[in-house]
Amino acid sequence: MERRGGRQQDSGGSVSELREWRPVVYRKCTDTLWLLLFFLFWAGLMFITGYAVMAGAAERLVLGYDSFGNICGRKNTPVKGAPLSGQDMTNKKYVFFLNSCSLEMQSLKISSVSLCVSSCPQEQLNSLEDLQSFARNNGSCLCVYNLNVSSYTLNPKAAELCPALPVPPSKSFPLFNRCVPQNPECYSKYASVLISMVNEMDVFHRILSGILAGRDTVIGMSFLALAFSFMLVLVFRFIRTLLVHTLIALVVFGLLFVSGVLWWLYYDYRNDPSTELETEKENVKFLLGYAVFSTIVTVVLLSLMFVLRRRLQFTVQLFRIVGKIIGRIPFLLFQPLWTFLILIVFWLFWVAVLLSLGTAGTAQTASGGQVEYRALSGISYMAWYHFIGLIWTSEFILACQQMTIAGAVVTCYFNRNKNNPPRHPVLSSISVLFCYHLGTAVKGSFLIAILRIPRIVLLYLYNILKQKESACAKCLFKCCFCWFWCQEGCLRYFNQHAYTTTAINGTNFCTSAKDAVFILAKNSAKLASISCFGDFILFLGKVFVVCFTIFGGLMAFNYHRELQAWVVPLLLVGFFAYLMSHSFLSVFEVTADAMFLCFAIDMETNDGSEEKPYFVDQELLGLG
Repeated sequence: MERRGGRQQDSGGSVSELREWRPVVYRKCTDTLWLLLFFLFWAGLMFITGYAVMAGAAERLVLGYDSFGNICGRKNTPVKGAPLSGQDMTNKKYVFFLNSCSLEMQSLKISSVSLCVSSCPQEQLNSLEDLQSFARNNGSCLCVYNLNVSSYTLNPKAAELCPALPVPPSKSFPLFNRCVPQNPECYSKYASVLISMVNEMDVFHRILSGILAGRDTVIGMSFLALAFSFMLVLVFRFIRTLLVHTLIALVVFGLLFVSGVLWWLYYDYRNDPSTELETEKENVKFLLGYAVFSTIVTVVLLSLMFVLRRRLQFTVQLFRIVGKIIGRIPFLLFQPLWTFLILIVFWLFWVAVLLSLGTAGTAQTASGGQVEYRALSGISYMAWYHFIGLIWTSEFILACQQMTIAGAVVTCYFNRNKNNPPRHPVLSSISVLFCYHLGTAVKGSFLIAILRIPRIVLLYLYNILKQKESACAKCLFKCCFCWFWCQEGCLRYFNQHAYTTTAINGTNFCTSAKDAVFILAKNSAKLASISCFGDFILFLGKVFVVCFTIFGGLMAFNYHRELQAWVVPLLLVGFFAYLMSHSFLSVFEVTADAMFLCFAIDMETNDGSEEKPYFVDQELLGLG
């Protein structure tokens, strides 16, 4: 191993001779070209953001709009050639279709004229007189805007400008503020047309629909995952044998309970005679897939628990040592909170831009003064670029957290006086990261993103070709998924050790990865026996958070089973739950990995003599 240039100062304040594998004082910027590439990539994201803000109208998708270019629930600007556009719809928040019982879809457009109304009719209206009375009593006009209320029964064209009679009772359903008819026949037709429209959209717009349909539930479940993750952090900080047994029991209960609930819901949906809508049929398929996947995961994890049960006491001792290190750096426990807040802000920004992109289009007048929005060219390419930005930036934020924790652990480990730890190791680690090593975090996160993108493309192709492919093709796709997943897991493991090596030696990503592999290869058996079950317990903690969060999402989505497809919202709930639990529990995971790498380096470069004493605690030395 090469020796580092520059003088290095130990914790006692004296200047020592040059040593190998010690935190360097004089550093230089690493992987600067990758940092420049990241800035250029974000310049592209900023261009897309500006374009989406200027050309998009997310409110149109969220609030709904009428056939004349007016967004419901807000003031509007006029559209040239559309005399009924530009109206103040502040008090008219609901979209009402004139022919709600006979909707048809043509070229991704609903044929019926739609209006913005202040309230939906709660009772059936059988005549024009009823429409007139409803408008006068409730202030909600259900006929086209240019028809005066007093002319409902006098104008010979009222039948064309007013809704088809009888008007069924309806109520505002929490799905884009639409007036949904309550008559069973009309309700089924209405829902089928809406779902058919979604089904004929591309993947980009389906994701938008799923996010908006379950947005409240997804946000609520994300905060539930936050609470579970924070609770587990406290449990692992003060872990004892009883707490480990309790966690394992809860994970077993959660796995069995979630699997049982999924199978029960699948049986309930399958045997429900009213299951006629396409969304309900899709939910049956997704429930079956979730139930099978959950059962397989349950069987695998229970088998691993049984095999590794004898290492339980060993793991408790391991977490006590990690807890002691975190006790010396208590601010590490707050690091995931800042990471979580940054991720939330970034995700909100990402979703807002995505919604604006989904509604980017130009208003064009059609026959009868109606307004149509034509999608702009190149939007789908921008959406894919934006999606890559989600993966890369999220991984970059997590990489920054890993480097911050690793830097703080390294500073405290290579400190001779354990009773007098360095001052502000977390702030010092953050300062070193932002001044010198952001490029290394960018490069590591890019490699993770590169492995994730092919998995997403394969999933996209699988969904397109699933009706035509053979059993052999299905098997090939699943093997590719599994291979990329394994590659990603291995890369994450080596990335973490590369970050720790960068925190020690101040070298670039490739050099750090090479040095880390060299040390790990010489101590692979010892490190594997020490950290294997500890990582497994942390993984069970993540499974605990995901299981109970998905269970909450299942119960919430089950209340709106007719008009809501579960696949995208429930996947988002699971994705956010895993990211939050990973962000919080990675404190212990990164601390343990960094500690063991420092331990291996200590054993490699020192021999315990007076000339080369160990930095390690005696408790950890006994554990090794």
